[in-house]
Amino acid sequence: MHLTSCCLCILSCALASAASAAEALVVVQRSALAGLRHYDGPRAWPDMRVGDRLHLLREPDNPHDAKAVRVEWRGRKLGYLPRVDNAAASRQLDSGIVLEGRVIELRQNRNRSLRMEFEIVAPLAPP
Repeated sequence: MHLTSCCLCILSCALASAASAAEALVVVQRSALAGLRHYDGPRAWPDMRVGDRLHLLREPDNPHDAKAVRVEWRGRKLGYLPRVDNAAASRQLDSGIVLEGRVIELRQNRNRSLRMEFEIVAPLAPP
């Protein structure tokens, strides 16, 4: 099939429009959630799904870790970004960069312990 330049122009505009409407994200890091069993994680677990968005909140006054990043799902505290992984995310959040989490794995181990893996993403700035 041969497309005319007019058809190519229309197709190009349609693709550009669809691309700008799509959400463009950069994966900043991946991590396991720390403290899941100590907060609302076990109660929220049955309703959580892979792909769910997570809210990341800085806790600069946290008495255990000045770089603490709390992870919430639908307003429920699930746990924290592990201390060994939180320096870059806390610095970015402190500087005003918008970050969010996304659930990438939910696993119940043989010993019935729960493990959640998530990624931290940032919106890709338009060119």
